This record gives sequence, C-alpha cells and structure tokens, in this order.
Amino acid sequence: MAKLNLITPWGEYYAELNALFGDDPEVSVELADAGYEVRLRVENPEKAEAIRQLLPTEKRFGNIVLKITVIPANAEYSDPANLFQTAFAGNPAFSYARSSKDIPGVPDFNYIVFANKVVQYYNDDLSDVNGLRSTLYQDIAREVFGDIAGISYCTDVADARLARPMSSWPEKPER
Repeated sequence: MAKLNLITPWGEYYAELNALFGDDPEVSVELADAGYEVRLRVENPEKAEAIRQLLPTEKRFGNIVLKITVIPANAEYSDPANLFQTAFAGNPAFSYARSSKDIPGVPDFNYIVFANKVVQYYNDDLSDVNGLRSTLYQDIAREVFGDIAGISYCTDVADARLARPMSSWPEKPER
C-alpha cells in the first residue's frame, strides 16, 4: 500500500518559493526547523533588498503565521520593474521586465515576464498520482507575491515570430 504524504499549506508556500528561486545561483531558500519561517539567503545585497520589498514579511494560513525573512537587505528601489529585474537577475526562471511608461496613451503598467517552462514540485494535490504540481513560473509568482498594483505576471513566448512589441499593437481592433 502506498504511503500518502500530506503537505501543509505553509509547506506548499515554501515549495512555491523554492520552485521560483531555487535555480538562482545567488539565492537559497530554507524552511526553518520549527517550520513557521522561510529564509531566503541572497548573496547579492541589491537582489536581497529587491526580493525583500516584493515579498510579504508574513503569510497567514488560518491560525498559523509563516514568517518570511530575506537575508541580507540594505538597498532601496521603488520602480516595480526594476525591483523584479534586480530580484531575478541571473535566475533562469525570469525572462525580462517591461514598463509601459514610455508608450503614449497606455497607463503606467509593469509586465514581469517569466521563462516559458512548466515547473513541477511536490504537492499533495490528490489530482496527481505522483503528488506533483505542474504550473508556470508566472502562476507561482502571482501566488508568492500576490496582487501588486500595476503588475502583470506573464510567460515569455515559445516562438519569437509570435511576439510583438507593446507599441506595435493596434489601438482598436480591426473589424
């Protein structure tokens, strides 16, 4: 008989953080011994501060509060696109960030574009026989960072022929 291993909601959040940042050579994600704190150790101080500003300091799961600590942190950034660009520099999960500030007629908005790759990590979701969760980096980012005003999480194109710069899209659809 197969053994069923269930993961806690805060364990899943840790798994999401690890899936998002685990391949970055400058970041290590650790779950504290007590299980109620996630630590992101970041070698680059600028990246650490960018990640610290993007992530919440705690996440509530019913009566359990998970503390999120980024080590070290010592710089400040205010532009969301720059925060993501710095936080994910060198991380293969990240493609690029674009801001619509320079496009006339388009409200200020930041597009955070993640690699076009399906990510799998352990989760006790009973819909998968192997206990895996299959998702995209953009979905993990949306779950980890939450809704940030003026931010849209996107997935990079698989075929460069399909990509169009934002400024080249028609203002009104042709009929």
